[in-house]
Formats: sequence, C-alpha cells, structure tokens
Amino acid sequence: MATAQAAQAQYRRSTDPAATDPSQLPLVPPVFFPQTGHHLSNRAGFLDFWRANGQVVIFGYPVTEEIIENGRVVQYFERARFEFHPELMGTVNQVQLGLLGREILADREVAGVPDPQNGARYFPETQHTLSGEFRGYWERRDSVNIFGYPISEEIEEDGRIIQYFERARLEYHPDDMAPFYRVMEQANGISLNTLHEVVVSDLGRQVARLRGIKTAPVAPLVGAREWSPALWNRRIEVSLSEQWLTAYEDDLVVYRAPVATGRDGFNTPTGSFAIYDKLPVQTMTGSASGESWFVPDVPWVQYVVGGVALHGTYWHNQFGTGYRLSHGCINLSMDDAEWLYRWADIGTPVEVRA
Repeated sequence: MATAQAAQAQYRRSTDPAATDPSQLPLVPPVFFPQTGHHLSNRAGFLDFWRANGQVVIFGYPVTEEIIENGRVVQYFERARFEFHPELMGTVNQVQLGLLGREILADREVAGVPDPQNGARYFPETQHTLSGEFRGYWERRDSVNIFGYPISEEIEEDGRIIQYFERARLEYHPDDMAPFYRVMEQANGISLNTLHEVVVSDLGRQVARLRGIKTAPVAPLVGAREWSPALWNRRIEVSLSEQWLTAYEDDLVVYRAPVATGRDGFNTPTGSFAIYDKLPVQTMTGSASGESWFVPDVPWVQYVVGGVALHGTYWHNQFGTGYRLSHGCINLSMDDAEWLYRWADIGTPVEVRA
C-alpha cells in the first residue's frame, strides 16, 4: 500500500494549467467565519469536505482564503491544509489534505522502529506504531485519509505526549476527562474518551507562518453568511436495527456514531421527535417494571421524547454491537455525545426508526 506521501506525489503530476485556475471554478456563495476572519465555499468542494469530516474539532477554522500554491488551489485551516485536485473532480479524492506532518518534520530525522510484537498496531508503510489513546482516536476516524500514517512514535514535546502523522500531529490531554469518569473507566475496565482528550495540533497555522502566508482577517464579502451549524437544516436519524446514529445538515452526512438503545421491556420508541431539553450533566433516577436506578453525572443529555434522551455513557462501551442495554435512552460514547450536544439545538428533529 502506498503511503499518503507517494499518493500525493502522483496526484501532483497533473499538467493541465486551466485545471488549477481559480477563475475556472464556479461562483458560489461563501460562508464567513468571524472567529478567524476568513471565508469558506464550495467552489472547490472545501466547505462540504469541512462539514462532512470533522468540522472545527478536526480542522479548526480557516486561516486563509483560497490561494494558489505550487500550481494548486489550496486553503489553510488552523489544523490542516485543503488541496483541490481537479483531475479527480467528482470523486472522493477531489479534496485532499496536505502532508503537514511531513513538512514540519522535514528537517528532523525520525527513525523507524521494528515491529514490537507487543499488541501495538504496526505500519510497515512508515515503520511506526500506534497504541493507546492515539490508536483509538485514529481508528475511530477516517484514519489514513484524514491523518495519514504515523511518522513518529509517541514522544514528549513542550511537556505533552504527542505523535506525528503524515497529515497531522496529535496531542494527549488527559485532564479533559473529569476525575469521576477516570475512576469509572478503571472500575469498569473499559476505555472512555472525551471529545478533547486527544487534540489535533495547529499545524495549519504553523506551516502557513513558516511559508510566510498571510493569515490576517479579511472583511466579509457582501452576501456572505456567518457560519453556524444552524445555516443548514439539521436532523438526527437513529436506526434501531443497525444501532447507529446519523446527523445531517440538509442532505449532507456530517456525523455518524454507534449507539446502544433500549433493551426488551424498555424499548426505545420509534417515531418523529425533536430535542426539547438539554443538560450538560444530570443524575438520572427512576423506577419501572420492578427496577430502580440511580446513575450520577450522566454527561451531554438531550431529551427527545418523555424520559428518553441521547446521552453520553460511562458504564459500558457496547455501542453498535447489537447489545441493547438501556432503559430506553439512546446511549452514546462520551465524545460522540458531546459533539452532538454542541452541534444540535433545542428543536433539532430526531427520527428513530426500527
């Protein structure tokens, strides 16, 4: 299997100068990000790629406008660089991520390691390994396409454990998980994950600065809408048979997550609902069918009908496995629950189907 570096070198062999002429791109309305003072649009497909592949958590906000770099239309974000590949127009590879990790490490020698045979995941493509929190984070996402292969082992930089990948640098922030959940993780013998326990570094900003690229804010264009998830019609669909949740902005899938729903006798109701209440944390108590429960500090709670809620779960990790374990609620991992909590609003439709 070719590394992302080899694949990108092959894509850059396009010689059609018109293919990277921004004047040949369609005129479409941009979205303005006041957080950094830059626009994002679908002229090259960048906006939908950003929306569908992690948004702020993975890429951060745009820090430049679309520019021409090495004959290609690109745009820098806090944590990434998007590259337009017109030779692949209409395919999933039309937008690709720059090899920022390799560029940052270009002047540093990072030797490969032998396969340790200790349970770590070994990548012969780059001769490096993945384990622990970084492995879990990488495997839960679009791994190679978003981050590329690891190009270092875990190391310490600036007092923090980090690891370099072809397209990114990951940082470990154990303090993002509250002590209560850390205790529950150990007590239940499972791995829990919070949304910002692993963070993607700001390599986009770093590379732009090293290249002398201007990142100063620009004035919003006339007619540009200010970014918010509410620009699109948001909705959530939950499939009980698949035990999966899908979040949409209009017809674009922007998030997918495994779930665990109500067991027999406490079946999650099907139908068309909407989020009617939100609580960042709640102690859940109740009694039904001869059972009583007391569950403290349930995180990222969003009620959709009666006492049924989408919420984070710290007492099991059987999401998407077919095991239905709840008293009717829609259980999610804590990181998925937080992403949805911050994305959705009261009134966001939730469709639960068999």
